[in-house]
Amino acid sequence: MELSDIDLNQLVLFQHLMVERRVSKVAEKLGLTQPAVSNTLAKLRRQFGDDLFVRTPAGMMPTPFAEQLAEPIGYALGMIHSGLNQHSRFDPASVKWAVTIGMTDIGEIVFLPELVERLRQEAPGVSLSTVRTTTTNLRDDMEAGKVDLAIGPLPQLKSGFFQRRLFRQCYVCLFRKGHALDRKRLSLADFKAAEHLIIVSAGTGHGKVDELIRRAGVDRCVRLTIPHFVSVGHILRRTDMVATVTERLAQSLAEPFDLSFRPHPIDLPEVAINLFWHAKVHRSPAHQWLRGLLFDLFGEDKAHSPSPAKSASAGKARAAV
Repeated sequence: MELSDIDLNQLVLFQHLMVERRVSKVAEKLGLTQPAVSNTLAKLRRQFGDDLFVRTPAGMMPTPFAEQLAEPIGYALGMIHSGLNQHSRFDPASVKWAVTIGMTDIGEIVFLPELVERLRQEAPGVSLSTVRTTTTNLRDDMEAGKVDLAIGPLPQLKSGFFQRRLFRQCYVCLFRKGHALDRKRLSLADFKAAEHLIIVSAGTGHGKVDELIRRAGVDRCVRLTIPHFVSVGHILRRTDMVATVTERLAQSLAEPFDLSFRPHPIDLPEVAINLFWHAKVHRSPAHQWLRGLLFDLFGEDKAHSPSPAKSASAGKARAAV
């Protein structure tokens, strides 16, 4: 098939159907009638010699061939969009923009207070919302522009995505001030003897850390297990339990909850925290400004240049924020 054989608008419709999975929603998004969407889909089916989408109770589900087409079409449309808009002037002080970032509850604790305040100062017309990287179809949503950025270990975001490391951090032991362990050095024996708070949070890589602790031969006395990090500060403040958490989370919780943290007595790997974005917004002035703001606030290696997420480093990310 030659490029002259197909209309660019047909590919735009294809991409929207990949995300929405319903003809009615695509028609609404593109300002078309449902018969017009169906007719365009029929033309695509004839041109590609494939059904592309099959009607099911869950919506229009893509065929294997459509899944194969989705990535290169999404990438190509994104590059065209970026190229057409790369010279647009962006003024953060006057823009009206609803930004969505994929992150975990740890990220909300670590990033959002400072980020929201900076946005209020520099871009008061920008509103911010978050989605969980584990509860949304992140790849499709970022390709469709529903999610602007994502933070964490996201191996599914390879070809068609860029990534850049924000920072690296270590694991620490977190507990209340005045705890029996609140001294200069925390020994392995102290750690083994303590009562522990365990956080099993999907998508954060924390389960891998618990496995490494078990491999080190440490049998902890687990007093409480919870599925998220939101309540960690409240629990530790009023108990004698110890939690193994990342250093930046500990820094964020220490002052408001009157907690202390110490280097971990077990040799645990450092955590690489990466920022991901789709190639379609790589040259967008608005997205460049937003990424620059995040690196200005939280980045350690400001000289590091972004790399395509299909590189091996994407698969080596070991934990999420």
